[in-house]
Amino acid sequence: MDIYIPEPLKELLPSALLEKCKAHAFNKGDYLFHLGKKPEYMFFIVSGEAVLSRTSGHGETTTLQRCKGGFLSEASLLTDIYHCDAVATYAGTAITLPINTFRDSLKKEDFSLNWVKLLSREIMRLRTQSERLGLKDIRSKLIHLIETEGKDGMLALQSDYKSLASELGITHEALYRAISKMESDGLIAKTSNSLRLINKAAKS
Repeated sequence: MDIYIPEPLKELLPSALLEKCKAHAFNKGDYLFHLGKKPEYMFFIVSGEAVLSRTSGHGETTTLQRCKGGFLSEASLLTDIYHCDAVATYAGTAITLPINTFRDSLKKEDFSLNWVKLLSREIMRLRTQSERLGLKDIRSKLIHLIETEGKDGMLALQSDYKSLASELGITHEALYRAISKMESDGLIAKTSNSLRLINKAAKS
């Protein structure tokens, strides 16, 4: 059966890996993999959303990564076990690739170089995210998010505002209050699925 493979994945993967691609549908709350289990597949999120999380001995859960598109399990490629859980927060579809075939394919110079480039882009994205999380107030976080992740001052939300709050490391109540204040101050315009920066210069 033919499956939909996004163009970036087609361009990245060698034929041996493309032949092994399979579609994996998931529902909200499904686990794509579990902490402590042996890695069997690499996951590429096509639609929906999944998060990498880890729960402490005190029962506190920390979100390590939120993925709405792209590879979810890069760090598991060369490890013996998964070091976190992958849980779907929105229903969607992933492409699965056998991890052993993936490892063998990295012996090819062209693919290994392209993989390094992909990981470099991911490192840059995570550094930008870390910079945003380090900002002290929610207003600065929102402006930074719109400027770095949006286009022409407009950020299209891929999920909802509760997910956005989690991504910013704040409660959704605090996010709603901040957005409401920024709207009153004429800094942003809010719709059900987007935020538009009206005055980019106002950051203080």
